[in-house]
Amino acid sequence: MPKATHSPEASETDSLLKLVTSGGAIEFDREREGAWIEVIRKMDEVYSDLLRYEVDLEHKNAELEEAQAFVTNVIESVSDILVVCDARGLVQQVNSAFQHAIGRSVGDVVGKNIADVIDAADGPKLVPLLKPRGTPDVVDGELRFLTDGGSTDLFAINSSPRHDHRGRFIGVVLTGRPIGELRRAYEALHKAHHELQRAQRQLVEQEKMASLGRLVAGVAHELNNPISFVYGNIHTLIRYRAAIVAYLDAIHGEGRASDLAALRKSLRIDDVLEDFGPLIEGTMEGAVRISEIVKNLRRLSFSKLGEVERVNIERLINTAVLWAVRTKQVRIDLQMELEPELWISGNEGQLHQVIVNLVENAIDAMRGTEAPRLVVSAARKGNEVLFRISDNGPGIDTDHISHIFEPFFTTKRVGEGTGLGLWISYGIVREHGGELVATNDPEGGAIFSFALPQAIATVVSE
Repeated sequence: MPKATHSPEASETDSLLKLVTSGGAIEFDREREGAWIEVIRKMDEVYSDLLRYEVDLEHKNAELEEAQAFVTNVIESVSDILVVCDARGLVQQVNSAFQHAIGRSVGDVVGKNIADVIDAADGPKLVPLLKPRGTPDVVDGELRFLTDGGSTDLFAINSSPRHDHRGRFIGVVLTGRPIGELRRAYEALHKAHHELQRAQRQLVEQEKMASLGRLVAGVAHELNNPISFVYGNIHTLIRYRAAIVAYLDAIHGEGRASDLAALRKSLRIDDVLEDFGPLIEGTMEGAVRISEIVKNLRRLSFSKLGEVERVNIERLINTAVLWAVRTKQVRIDLQMELEPELWISGNEGQLHQVIVNLVENAIDAMRGTEAPRLVVSAARKGNEVLFRISDNGPGIDTDHISHIFEPFFTTKRVGEGTGLGLWISYGIVREHGGELVATNDPEGGAIFSFALPQAIATVVSE
């Protein structure tokens, strides 16, 4: 077997070629054999790296194709027109909506200047849309595009800038939709808004008329009873007056005593004189009731607190409760739980009216209760005085509890109330710095309560 040796005068290429083309076995010395093994190992590593790079490149190419397909599908599915332009205004990409709007294909538009596909009259409007600017700056405008049949409708355009990875301006993205569509949507919204306002005004007017009707009906029936009573008493007093005048004329005519006695009996003068007291008292009671109704109505226009004074709570509640109970003329189990020396600052007359209204409503609510019980209490609660009026009636209907303080709202029969008492009471309590609250007692009945700031009692020294 011939032995290959390395000639120092020959080049490495010539030696390698001779060794490869020789018919015999190639033998290397130990140094050259190690070098060749290292070369082969490096070639294997390079080949493995090439294979790995090729696989990675195929994966990235597939991902890029998927991303491009996704972006293309999104762009094509957008109903608004979309035009991508470079920094010189040349069209780079459009979507189907734009092609449909101008009636041209992608090949007819891409590569042309955007100025060539818009109406010439809108040329000045295009300049600010293509102007280089920062990333967040979006410019609005209006453009018409050219079609084979003329110009399109006016489009509302938004121009967003594009920048490369270095932040350099490379173009814009124009999106838009026909203003006619926006205008129709706006007009429809405007019309719906006007219809809603008109319906709201009608509802308000209807509610006002309904409230006015309830007020008029309630006031008419409320006034009718005392007026009818006063009217009837006046007619009776007129008849009594005629009888008394006739009797006095007979006395001054110096008639005989027997004739005067007979006339006194026939004219029923004794009955007339005896009936004068109840008639006058009844007439006065009717007049007072009418005055109270008118006073309540006047409160609709005047809500001033009035003169502020120091009010003794014990005296106030005792007077108001006894008045209300005596007016109703009913038998109830009345329980008064009042702490002594409670004082507040306010209008005593208005607070008296609040207590009277609440007590009268409680008594009316217990009209069908077998053993009516009314508890009126006043106690200290921190720096306030807590007022509480509770009854054992049927309580407040859950549907009514949210409306109970509204003006003209009443659950009483027509003629028994105007629906103003609780509303006026609520306003008075608010004016005094509190809030009137209505709740149902878990054990039955209704509870009306409110708290007012406490005032310290003062002692005046002589």
